[in-house]
Amino acid sequence: MSIQENPIELSKIYEEAPITEPQRQYYFMELLKKIVKQRSEALGRPLCFCCVTFGCQMNARDSEKLSGILEAIGYERTESEDADFVIYNTCTVRENANLKVYGRLGTLKKIKEKRPGMLIALCGCMMQEPQVVEKLRTSYRHVDIIFGTHNIYKLAELIMNRLESGSMIIDIWKDTDKIVEDLPEHRKYPFKSGINIMFGCNNFCSYCIVPYVRGRERSRRPADILEEIRRDVADGVVEVMLLGQNVNSYGKTLETPVSFAQLLTEIEKIDGLERIRFMTSHPKDLSDELIQVMGSSKKICPHLHLPLQSGSSRILKKMNRKYTKEDYLTLVEKIRKACPDISLTTDIIVGFPGETEEDFKETLDVVEKVRYDSAYTFIYSKRNGTPAASMEDQVPEDVIKDRFDRLLAKVQEIASQVCARHEGQVMDVLVEQLNHQDKSLVTGRLGNNTVVHFPGDASMIGKLVPVLLKECKGFYYIGESYEKR
Repeated sequence: MSIQENPIELSKIYEEAPITEPQRQYYFMELLKKIVKQRSEALGRPLCFCCVTFGCQMNARDSEKLSGILEAIGYERTESEDADFVIYNTCTVRENANLKVYGRLGTLKKIKEKRPGMLIALCGCMMQEPQVVEKLRTSYRHVDIIFGTHNIYKLAELIMNRLESGSMIIDIWKDTDKIVEDLPEHRKYPFKSGINIMFGCNNFCSYCIVPYVRGRERSRRPADILEEIRRDVADGVVEVMLLGQNVNSYGKTLETPVSFAQLLTEIEKIDGLERIRFMTSHPKDLSDELIQVMGSSKKICPHLHLPLQSGSSRILKKMNRKYTKEDYLTLVEKIRKACPDISLTTDIIVGFPGETEEDFKETLDVVEKVRYDSAYTFIYSKRNGTPAASMEDQVPEDVIKDRFDRLLAKVQEIASQVCARHEGQVMDVLVEQLNHQDKSLVTGRLGNNTVVHFPGDASMIGKLVPVLLKECKGFYYIGESYEKR
């Protein structure tokens, strides 16, 4: 796509662009609409884009915004990377995630050689690492736009910069206090949405790169969050997922502090909203006030993801988690007292530097005491740039593998028992899609996030349906619609 082909006088673009956001970005979107339309007419087909997401739900939410911007300027979505515009929204929690991106960039280079005018953009956490950006700048010159986690809202302006300059655009911010919302978005599901309530992280767990790439904590204003949810509900949304690196510390950076529990209380009042979810919760910040609100709520789903990471107080201290094994178990006891039927899920790291067999047994002990519905188990991966990467006593790989296998077996054994506790009951299922294997079935989730498959059709998608849970299959249920009995 050549900038010289478009009729806009480029010398005036930046002089006339609004200074305030998001008005500035809408200005660039309108200009790009004309360029994309012109290019599409010249080719005799629509221009298409592919957005590939690596990593967490925060990244998935960012990709919805990126996709919305690209659709607003005239691109059509495709799942194929053989597209006119390809954007990778990257993750850098583990270094092998970086290697995957480099590998796929090599494939894209061959595609770009056969597709004149193709644009390639990279954004997300991986781009916040200076050594990554330098490698891209020197060795991957076919990449057009590189930006990070703090300025994804600027995609339209960055595309215009690239078209005007004809060379690689790199726009990385080390940190920001800006929060720019109210931009177009492409939701994966019309009936449920992710809502950013805060950005960044202040915890600095010794194994984690996130605070370095996502920046310091900053919370959105409650009024803005509530307004976004109301708009989504008016658009057909019945379930929201509130997103933050640590939602329990929401509100601390606001001019007038508001606790996460207080925010939830206000969200619950929104008519038409049926379900409220949130993640992630850090145990050290989970307050009695929040537990009380969860216990009395009619809309907050009976599911809490509460990362443990290790059951050893000694290892937790090395991880800089700021709680002990005993603190965690006491917290679980409080939660279960307020919410007896709650489903608890967790994250656990195996093989952190210095972990002994006794430390590992402490983790198994917590798993047996808490009895999680499921657990995301990870083998410790040394992450350059974090304090843990330079710690002594790195655990041998064969020892880590043995412990990981033992932990996984224990988690799966307990989870299959815990999951079956609702067998024979009638519970509401939010239907999400037709079943991938059997189109006579639909697939949805209980409030506790357990998957259910049952006979149905596309008319049920997006609806809450009472379902008899006939048989537990370990980690999911087979059921039948109770309405049709």
